[in-house]
Amino acid sequence: MGMSAEDERAASPRDEEWPEAEKAEKLARGAALKWASGVFYRPEKLEGLGHYRNRETQRNSSIQSRLKSTVQSYLEGVSAGLEQLRSAAQEVQSVCQDLGAARWALLDSADHFQGLQQMRTLVEKHVQLASVVQVLPQIFSVHEVFSHTLQLLHGQRLLEAHVELMMMEHLRDDILCQLHLRGLSGAQTTVLSYFSGLQQLNETLAKQLWAIVGSSLRLVHEDPVLFVTAVRIIEREEKIDDTLLLEATFLPPGRPKGWRQKFYQVLQDTITGAHFHAVHMDAEGPGLARHLAALQRDIVSELRVVKDLMVQCVPAHYNILSVCTTTYHQGLTSHLQEILREDLDKQGLFLLLEWALRVYQSPEMMGHPDLLPEVDVSALGPLMSPELVEQTERRYVVKVKASVLEWMQRTLEVEFKEWFREEEPETDHQGFFQSALPVIVMQMLNENIQVASLITDSLQQKVYNMALEELEAFLGRLREALVQCGKDHQQDRTVPKYYVSYLLAMLNNNLALSTSVTSLHPDTARREVPASLRAALDRMQKKACQLLLEEMLLDLQPLCLQLPSRKWLSGSQLVSSMCEVIDKYAKDFSRVRKPVFTLLLMESELLVVSQYLRALMQKKMVCKSEEERGQLCDRLLQDATQLRELFCGLGLDQSQQSLDALFALRELICLKDPALLSLEVLGFITKYPDVSDEHISTLLDLRGDVSKEVRHVVLEMMAQHPQVLPEGYRPIFSTILVPVPELPFCLRKGKCA
Repeated sequence: MGMSAEDERAASPRDEEWPEAEKAEKLARGAALKWASGVFYRPEKLEGLGHYRNRETQRNSSIQSRLKSTVQSYLEGVSAGLEQLRSAAQEVQSVCQDLGAARWALLDSADHFQGLQQMRTLVEKHVQLASVVQVLPQIFSVHEVFSHTLQLLHGQRLLEAHVELMMMEHLRDDILCQLHLRGLSGAQTTVLSYFSGLQQLNETLAKQLWAIVGSSLRLVHEDPVLFVTAVRIIEREEKIDDTLLLEATFLPPGRPKGWRQKFYQVLQDTITGAHFHAVHMDAEGPGLARHLAALQRDIVSELRVVKDLMVQCVPAHYNILSVCTTTYHQGLTSHLQEILREDLDKQGLFLLLEWALRVYQSPEMMGHPDLLPEVDVSALGPLMSPELVEQTERRYVVKVKASVLEWMQRTLEVEFKEWFREEEPETDHQGFFQSALPVIVMQMLNENIQVASLITDSLQQKVYNMALEELEAFLGRLREALVQCGKDHQQDRTVPKYYVSYLLAMLNNNLALSTSVTSLHPDTARREVPASLRAALDRMQKKACQLLLEEMLLDLQPLCLQLPSRKWLSGSQLVSSMCEVIDKYAKDFSRVRKPVFTLLLMESELLVVSQYLRALMQKKMVCKSEEERGQLCDRLLQDATQLRELFCGLGLDQSQQSLDALFALRELICLKDPALLSLEVLGFITKYPDVSDEHISTLLDLRGDVSKEVRHVVLEMMAQHPQVLPEGYRPIFSTILVPVPELPFCLRKGKCA
């Protein structure tokens, strides 16, 4: 199956020229060998060798036939292409010969073409002169057209006048353009002078157009044709401007006119001038209210006209409704700022805030059903900026504060004038003393808070905070007035006649204020009362109670001065008289509501006990014998029991009383063995930790049988057992001052007497 040497030599040049053919042949031989080895790998398969040989021979013959056919077709195409190339080469050669002949012919005619240049120049001049001759009639009639156009303008035949005006402008601009292209700028001045009447016509037409635009809101009702005519003229001029700007070769004088922009400007100036350039208005509430009501009425009415009528008279791209809405909005914004520069009262500031924040976008104005949905001011921003709203709210609160202060001061003056009437204060249905003060004060504060809630939550909170501050300041002034009234009353106890009754009414008033203050804020979650206001109410209550107790003390003091005495020991009616005084005041105290009534009873009882103890410690008496100590103990028991029965009968529970101190002191006096005093005193100071060494020493003096040694032991024991006041302890002895013992008089440089 191998190739001979001659075949290899014969194939060598071909292989060198067609390496791909050699590679393909090798691949084919390899594939054939692979196929044959796969088919004839068994001896019995060799029987079908002839069949395979015939089949492959037929297939090779078929392939060779197709190859010969393809090669033959290819050769025929190559022959046709060569024939076409040969024909094209002949045609190209013929064209080259014709072009050479034409070139020589043109070279021969070059001298004749130079003579035609003069003819071309003459033709151009002829064309120019013909153009000039053609427009000469129009040029000569310019002034006549000017006069006619002016007459048309005076007769308000604006469209006809504008047509003639455009014709004259076109003629002038055409001449100027030709001069510009030929560099004859000097001649342009002459042309402009000749057409100078155009400027007057333009000004006259523009004046009439802007007058029409300024009256557009009225004309769309009465004569919409005139307004539409003005808009058509403006649109014509806009198209001319656009065309000239687009060409950008020559821009005539006065262009672009920009009349559409001027249309917007005139319309905006008309709206602004009609509503927002008013003379100085009344800064008080009624004048401003009328002004704002007029603005609301006029703006809604005019926007209806724009929406229903004017929109139909102008092209859609004018967006006339949006332009007018924006103009009103911006004008109002500036106008409100100008108004706020005035010194407005609180009513004026409230009206502005309400109008800008509530009325403006409500269905009564910009949200009117006749304007929706086309009119939408939500995208234009707020009428008043948040900063301006905050500033205006603060100004409003300052004005309200001044008004509240004035009213409260007047209420305070009226309140204390009533104290000097010849009759008791009024009472409620339960018989408790009261006055109109808490009702007036709370109603005034509540009304201001409720009014502020109509604007914004922030304004309501500001007014609420201000109200609490003013109420606290008012309580301070009321307390000062009470103090001064108390001082004046001490100088003359007959004035005011019903001093105690009015103090009790003041306590009821204070209680009413304390109860009502939590309901000032409409929002229940924000009704927290500041600690400072609570403290002011508490100070007010304490001061009124103190004045009442001072008044009672003035009646008790003459009786307390008689304690202790031998007459008292022998069984006088001193404590009975004290009980009568206490009972008299308790009846008065019953005209005050229970929380304060109970407090007054407790303080009265403590006052009586402290005065009783103070009288015992004034060192007026010392028991001279055991019998006197027995009498003293009996008297103390009777007095303490009588006082306890009195206060229990008045409704004061025994656990709320301080009379136990008298019973404990009695035990200290009644102790028969002085040696046991240290133990008794230890129990005493444990129960009453505010008692001092001076108090105990004075009580020991009252016994009259305590030796120096026992006294020393007792005081030493007290020093070893210092006491600490427990939380909630009501002091009794700390308010009682013990008289200072008198020191013996000493001579200089000598012994004591």
